[in-house]
Amino acid sequence: MALPQIKRRAVTVSQESQVRSRYLNPDDEFIYVVEPAMKDVDLTTWASVNKRLIETKLYRHGAVLFRGFDINSSKQFEALVAALSDEPMEYRERSSPRSQVGEKIYTSTDYPPDQKIFPHNEHSYSLTFPLKLFFYCEQPAAEGGETPLADTRRVLRSISPQIRARFAAKKWMYVRNFGDGFGLSWQTVYQTSDKSVVEGYCEKSVIEFEWKDGDRLRTRQVREPMLRHPHTKELTWFNHITFFHISTLEPNLRDAIVADFDEADYPNNTYYGDGSRIEPEVIEELREAYRHHLTSFAWQKGDIVLIDNMLTSHARSTYSGERRILFAMSEPFTRR
Repeated sequence: MALPQIKRRAVTVSQESQVRSRYLNPDDEFIYVVEPAMKDVDLTTWASVNKRLIETKLYRHGAVLFRGFDINSSKQFEALVAALSDEPMEYRERSSPRSQVGEKIYTSTDYPPDQKIFPHNEHSYSLTFPLKLFFYCEQPAAEGGETPLADTRRVLRSISPQIRARFAAKKWMYVRNFGDGFGLSWQTVYQTSDKSVVEGYCEKSVIEFEWKDGDRLRTRQVREPMLRHPHTKELTWFNHITFFHISTLEPNLRDAIVADFDEADYPNNTYYGDGSRIEPEVIEELREAYRHHLTSFAWQKGDIVLIDNMLTSHARSTYSGERRILFAMSEPFTRR
């Protein structure tokens, strides 16, 4: 008597059951965490299928932390960036030193480990800026090195109505000087040694420029301090007012710049949009608004954080030991 044939039935695993989610802090919805719920979950594949879900969480929570997935290389990081957005953006109109490690994949800011980086939104001074930022922890520091995040909607609500109204009326100005032996050269910032290319970029990007003697350059750009998010329609505090203000620098560095340069020649500084100085007490209130809302977590090897650049500002803590965080940005948005 022939035995009945037993057919193997394919077992499918739903997308929902492959991961589990939570908030970074149980009592706060800022920063949404996604982790694998089983072995061998391919994050890029899962993210490709669930891109819309991820974006929904991103717009609500400001940042999504992918933790515990088998991400071990910059190529895997690059693949995830491609899965969750359009082609990554080139790092143009640069403000900090970075090293390129892949196709539009860079290291995070290459500042010395004993220097903090104040909270900011990437390229908030530019006419066109990225909506999405990606950070990948290839090597966590032995100690410190966190990337603190702050919800810019909360930061905005913490600023007094009088100060918000003043900036809404006056806007803010970013003044930058190149060629004085401090900071990035204009050739590095604009990725060219051709002055006419720089001039064309500035004219297209609504940046006033002035060539000084000795191939030195001064630029001024006036921007709105608050922008409405194109998808959520929420108003955000989106600028580098505090970040680039001379008073935010570490005291030793600030004192050296003040001693060596006239104010008009400071490497970076910010003003009201009409060029008038911002009062010290106003700058301090803005700094405190960021500090009050910062949230930190210790990096783990393989972590990837997706940040909505308008909803969330980012910073960097001091650290010791080797640290390597890779960075990418995508989805250019041009302000009106």
